[in-house]
Amino acid sequence: MDQRRRIGAYGVCRDGERVLLVRGAAGADFPEAWQLPGGGLEHGEHAEVAVVREVAEETGLTVTVAGLRDAVADVTRYPELDVALHTDRIIFDVTPTGGTLRDAAAGTTDRAGWFTPAEAAGLPLLPFTAELLGLPATPLPARAGREPFGPAPTDRRQRFAAYGLVTDPAGRVLLTMIANGYPGAGKWHLPGGGTDHGEQPAAGLLRELVEEAGQLGRVVDLLAVDNLHNPAALGPERRPLDWHAVRVIYRVRVDAPTEAVVTELAGGSTARAAWFAPEQVSGLWLTDVARLATGRRGR
Repeated sequence: MDQRRRIGAYGVCRDGERVLLVRGAAGADFPEAWQLPGGGLEHGEHAEVAVVREVAEETGLTVTVAGLRDAVADVTRYPELDVALHTDRIIFDVTPTGGTLRDAAAGTTDRAGWFTPAEAAGLPLLPFTAELLGLPATPLPARAGREPFGPAPTDRRQRFAAYGLVTDPAGRVLLTMIANGYPGAGKWHLPGGGTDHGEQPAAGLLRELVEEAGQLGRVVDLLAVDNLHNPAALGPERRPLDWHAVRVIYRVRVDAPTEAVVTELAGGSTARAAWFAPEQVSGLWLTDVARLATGRRGR
């Protein structure tokens, strides 16, 4: 089965107890099913920019991002096409600031409306929307025969990854060094990496933590979403690549730390792993995402 990936940004927008929802149009994967407003990121687009744009396109409302709520993933299968589409969904809390509620003129949604919890419970909801609203989730069949986003072009790539600001009871920070032959080689980085097809972001991070440093951790909360667009990246393949990375950052606790050891499962991209006292981190050569998460400039 052809495994494809997509990244989307969605907004939880409330008016008192009511929540804003949009309905799938006839050409959508799930016609007449309701979901949070939002959709796919354009290449190079930050998730916060995408959710503001998508809400405006689908509902006519302008919004501002109030906070980061969650990151989840799901897989839609198209048996007739032998395709499985994995969607990473970044969920924000958004606040309406203007505009007039309207239905989308064209696209994958055809209606928009405010609903109380009781009203929303009576609608056919996409599972990710039901779960975020605390309502029962009922799987919905995909529309047969629709072509779900063609394969990514070979010279342009969008990648979703989960990283962790990992600490232990002593306050030490766990970092990993990028191996030679990979972008950022020699820099200290946050543990984590790309998620597998069908894998939840938090689960992917905890798997990477074992592979890259031999540590068992627990996710405490979701800190931030980071965006990296490099239209002239050069990776292990030694060819130019228009690279767009979307990275969610979690706070992770290792309650029983051990010596940090890179395992063979890390796949060669990690050269070393080590624990550092907070005052040591500022003297390290850090990646941009490690500087963001630790709040330290590095060198």
